[in-house]
Amino acid sequence: MQLSKLEIRGFKSFGDKVMIHFDKGITGIVGPNGCGKSNVVDAIRWVLGEQKTRMLRSDKMENVIFNGTKNRKQLNMAEVSLTFENTKNLLPTEYTHVTITRRYYRSGESEYLLNDITCRLKDITNLFMDTGINSNSYAIIELKMIDELLNDKNNSRRELFEEAAGISKFKTRKKETLKKLGDTDVDLDRVEDLLFEIEKT
Repeated sequence: MQLSKLEIRGFKSFGDKVMIHFDKGITGIVGPNGCGKSNVVDAIRWVLGEQKTRMLRSDKMENVIFNGTKNRKQLNMAEVSLTFENTKNLLPTEYTHVTITRRYYRSGESEYLLNDITCRLKDITNLFMDTGINSNSYAIIELKMIDELLNDKNNSRRELFEEAAGISKFKTRKKETLKKLGDTDVDLDRVEDLLFEIEKT
């Protein structure tokens, strides 16, 4: 699986549509201070589902939308698309090209798309689980993340190894299943209470 293309429109400093192709051999993005390198990383993190605005170096989500300049009006929507080549079928889908898209409007509404089909964030998260690609995975490493790994705060090192080993999705499913079992137990208790009341009458 290889990241092949990033499309940005109306996200942070990118007022115009920008398309970045990640051809073979590209290992990094370089440029002078203030040219938007960090915003490219933020765009990747954002389209993968980042919900914490501080991780996007912002106070509120609305700030990811291009705010205009002296000569340009602000935009009302931010949109980022990320395309992967799935030729080795590492993603559990029949598509060889997988494009995920996230849009956010000034009204506060947002939407996610998978190959131009509306979906939930959970669908995207499940698709990329255990690939090492998500908004807070080892695929996007910041300086403070390196400090956390070295200090092993909050078991961050173990979480990274579990993600790399491909077992985190099973832990997530186990957690969801246990929650459903707990909810079922509560429902059964309610049924028993109702039956008891009916028998009394």
